[in-house]
Amino acid sequence: MNATSLKVAIIIVHLILFSFCSPYLLAKKMTIHIEIINHFFVPDNIKIPADTKVRIIIHNRDKTPEEFESYELNREKIIMGEKKVKIFIGPLPLGKYPFFGEFNQKTAKGVIIVK
Repeated sequence: MNATSLKVAIIIVHLILFSFCSPYLLAKKMTIHIEIINHFFVPDNIKIPADTKVRIIIHNRDKTPEEFESYELNREKIIMGEKKVKIFIGPLPLGKYPFFGEFNQKTAKGVIIVK
């Protein structure tokens, strides 16, 4: 293979890789902070833009564990007492995505609204 053919092959490989990765690279990114206080999610109503990858940092201020769960987001994560976890979601289409605390379902409720 000569030098020109090698350069063309490298360019083609890069174009193929970029076409697969570009939606993820072009997506906007943001971070949302949620706290668990007295078995409530604070805030419990979160608005994010569509087509945005979101990192959610959940800090459990209670001494007891809680589980962040959402069927619509396909996420489930236990947060031990006085600890933090990170959850990644999106990019998501427009809609409402409820979440709840598995261990305190009466109080630990929230929703992510994608606009």
